[in-house]
Amino acid sequence: QVQLVESGGGLVQAGGSLRLSCAASGRTSSPNAMGWFRQAPGKERMFVGVITWAGSVTFYADSVKGRFTISRDNAKNTVYLQMNSLKPEDTAVYYCAAALRGNYYLLSSYNYWGQGTQVTVSS
Repeated sequence: QVQLVESGGGLVQAGGSLRLSCAASGRTSSPNAMGWFRQAPGKERMFVGVITWAGSVTFYADSVKGRFTISRDNAKNTVYLQMNSLKPEDTAVYYCAAALRGNYYLLSSYNYWGQGTQVTVSS
């Protein structure tokens, strides 16, 4: 089992920045990758980005590429999502998730999920 707890959400003006954290506990050596997803009201949960556990390789959705950066701190078992140049359309609940295997772009590849943290970007 892997437990994930997100933090760092809040209200920010357009153009601002936020950094989300995802602290992992339990069998943290198990996941192959840690992903970030987001879900806006009335919409499906969407892939934001992922970082592989072994090589720290990152992949991003086109909508956030160049603005968002995922990093990790192995000593703290924590993954970060740095969000810059935020836009109102980035408003959503953000979730981190742990994948044991599979296509990291798909929700179904993720076995463990955090509770989510709200990010609201005002115009």
